[in-house]
Amino acid sequence: MMASHSAGMPLATERGASQAISRLQGEVALSGIYEVSKILAKPARLETTLSNVLNLLSSYLDMRQGTIMLLDDDDVPEIVVGNCWSEDLSHADAASIPRQALDQIIATAMPLIVENAESHPLFATQLADGSLKHQSFIGVPIKIEDRVVGTISIDRPSGGASSLGFDPDVRFLSMIANLIGQTIHLHRVIARDRQRLLDESRRLEKQLATSAPAKIGKSKADAHGIVGESPQIRAVLDKIAIVAKSNATVLLRGESGTGKELFARAIHELSPRAKGPFVKVNCAALPESVLESELFGHEKGAFTGAVSARQGRFELADGGTIFLDEIGEISPSFQAKLLRVLQEGEFDRVGSTKTQKVKVRVVAATNKDLEQAVTAGTFRADLYYRISVVPLMLPALRERKSDIPALAQSFLTRFNKENGRDLQLTKGALDVLKACYFPGNVRELENCIFRTATLARGPAIEGIDFACGHGECLSSVLWRSKPHAPANRAPATMIPLPVTPSQAAEPDEDHSCACGSPVPGEGDCTTPDVCGTQGTRVSRAQLIDAMERCGWVQAKAARILRLTPRQIGYALKKHNVDVKKF
Repeated sequence: MMASHSAGMPLATERGASQAISRLQGEVALSGIYEVSKILAKPARLETTLSNVLNLLSSYLDMRQGTIMLLDDDDVPEIVVGNCWSEDLSHADAASIPRQALDQIIATAMPLIVENAESHPLFATQLADGSLKHQSFIGVPIKIEDRVVGTISIDRPSGGASSLGFDPDVRFLSMIANLIGQTIHLHRVIARDRQRLLDESRRLEKQLATSAPAKIGKSKADAHGIVGESPQIRAVLDKIAIVAKSNATVLLRGESGTGKELFARAIHELSPRAKGPFVKVNCAALPESVLESELFGHEKGAFTGAVSARQGRFELADGGTIFLDEIGEISPSFQAKLLRVLQEGEFDRVGSTKTQKVKVRVVAATNKDLEQAVTAGTFRADLYYRISVVPLMLPALRERKSDIPALAQSFLTRFNKENGRDLQLTKGALDVLKACYFPGNVRELENCIFRTATLARGPAIEGIDFACGHGECLSSVLWRSKPHAPANRAPATMIPLPVTPSQAAEPDEDHSCACGSPVPGEGDCTTPDVCGTQGTRVSRAQLIDAMERCGWVQAKAARILRLTPRQIGYALKKHNVDVKKF
């Protein structure tokens, strides 16, 4: 009995030690999978991500070097990455891979274990350089569903162990290969989606360029509240008439106050969805937590105050159009949530696990430079490509001055109807308006008409009635106080506009910006090529001030500074001023 008992002691000890080793291996593998998943989740170039994965594996496996090979759709090696990948080393990585061994993994879709690569026929081509001397090899397939799309392999010093000693490492590499396969699948889906959107955008642009201009009558434009017959407005309306027929996402771009909501409504009313709802959301007016509930809805009890279930704006717009104004202002974290509904047409209400599906046409608008935001990392590139399928640039009011009389008369007619007045605009008043710069565009013109009409005492609005005629217009102060202006510049002063027809600047000459204020100050330029015709020097501060107030149109700034276009171009280059694009 004693002998039997003592004989069982070593067996129990060995079993306990084996279990402890298994637990330790499991913990190490779990830690490695967690760290690899963090690397795969970071946005980076695919080759860099895979190289970082191999570098991390060297901390968890006894390996000399590793290789990840990915195949294209024709099963040809497309990407080969080693531990320390770079553009210069990519060809060296491709030349050093044991191709016969990897081909066997791909063909069989099974792991391959070679205890002594030096004596194995699959590594005959690598034996010449002696790099496989006393080396073992482990390789596993990378799969997307049932298709092999690549391999991950390592080689390490041979320890003479049996193949059973490789099993934990093979299982660990197989789990890593599954994570890599999911990442590759996601990259390819995004790449195909992006290419499809680019192709759709090019197709629509080509259609817009080759199709005959659509005939949109004046009554049709007026029905949407869009007033104007300038070539710039007609060009936008012609494009809208074509774009509205499709379900493509439209991005309206332009300065604040150009009437993006009116153009969005025009797209909806000219589309096959015209009988459906038109829902608008100002993304900048709501915090992120409220915006999610507003767009996607919420269930009863989802948060404090949610006393009943509520449909979101996307559900309300089902079968119609949703207008997302100021989309460039949403936070990066909410951009990912918005991307899902734009891409898949599905979302979850706040506090719900049931997925809602909708068919909504999206029209977005922004006055931000989204390309710069993408470069700075504040706006997701995949969301940018999703909303910018058909971008439409809306012209600023200063680019269509011929529409100012019609717009002003439209606003005055509305004022008369709402207030029981019968005011008229004189020629002098129209001349003053056409000489203004209107950095706030149509919205500023509307406010100017309403304010002047409210304070007008006679039956007609004269040029002297406008605020700028009394030095009370703050528009020029706001425009000249942009943060781009030099800090040491003197405070801007308000200079009244000419208020008689003989004094007002002609629209074609456009010698005045921001309510006609001239460029202030003397310069300190020392180069004759950037001096005005009157002999005054043009400083960098004057140059930036003139460009800011004229919307960075060089020809207009040249006329204000009394320079030639060649001289203004030379001045911008000399003072190293980057020209802004709108």
